[in-house]
Amino acid sequence: MNRSLPLTDGHPERRARFSRPESKDLMLFFGAFLAALFFTPIAFAQDTNFKVDVRLVNIFVNVTDANGAIVSGLKKEDFAIFEDGRPQAIAVFERQSELPLNLVLAIDTSGSVHKDMSEEVAAAKRFVRAILRPQDTMSVIQFATTVQVMAGFTNSVSTIDRSLDHLRPDWASAVYDAICEGSKSLGGKDGRKVLVIVSDGDDTAKDLTYDDALETALRNEVMIYSLIDVPIESSAGRDLGGEHALITLSEQTGAKHFYVGAGGLDKAFAQVSDDLRTQYLIGYYPKNQLPGRDFHHITVTVPRAATDVYKVRNKVGYYADEQRGGN
Repeated sequence: MNRSLPLTDGHPERRARFSRPESKDLMLFFGAFLAALFFTPIAFAQDTNFKVDVRLVNIFVNVTDANGAIVSGLKKEDFAIFEDGRPQAIAVFERQSELPLNLVLAIDTSGSVHKDMSEEVAAAKRFVRAILRPQDTMSVIQFATTVQVMAGFTNSVSTIDRSLDHLRPDWASAVYDAICEGSKSLGGKDGRKVLVIVSDGDDTAKDLTYDDALETALRNEVMIYSLIDVPIESSAGRDLGGEHALITLSEQTGAKHFYVGAGGLDKAFAQVSDDLRTQYLIGYYPKNQLPGRDFHHITVTVPRAATDVYKVRNKVGYYADEQRGGN
């Protein structure tokens, strides 16, 4: 007759028979525990290093032909990208970016450019209606002696209109202060970050410098579109140095400059809109980086075309401590 045997019935051999499997289970448990103890930290450290070291660098690129016409329809295979002269593999490619557009419109209201404020305001309002999509935001600042935020980032056309209606002239012109403040306000945004500045480039406030403006823009990944509004056509009455500074800021940040000519601000704003609509987005994960560099230079080419056939425009590079993914 079969019956269950108690574990403590006074028979040592029976106790041994029933306790042996428990000993095996206990050994297996401790073995698994030790394996987890020794191997898990290593795997965790490897995973942590991967996340920290591999970051996506995004670049917005415009391509034009020898006549200045926009070149569209290029493919990922048409581009080559280099960081500090070292080739990089393209990981992200888009012909026209659907990323949100965050834009600061900075208007110089100083005496050196003030002509007819009502015309500037009307042109700016038309630009707002042409450029803003549901996913985009815009901020408006005016600058003269000081920099003043007229409207924070918003998608509301009526809010932007009201801010433009309250622009007021003043004497001095804090050009570089405006670029720095506008760039900093864009720094925490996701998507494309653009500053459109309307000015003659004559900085008379002298608080911040050209170098401050360029570094702040690059650190915050801002493209500066300069609409150069020259009140006097003759060079004798113009600040050519200020104009050149705005031109260079646009080039270094991968944007473009436009002179406000016969077509007025409407034409200049339209050129900015066209440029933003025809950008390529190229992203890469840096490989074989040169150590010890605070700033990494970026070069983008179209290898299949001769250097004088296409002009490729992109930001000059990025600061290593500002490198971020998914811009």
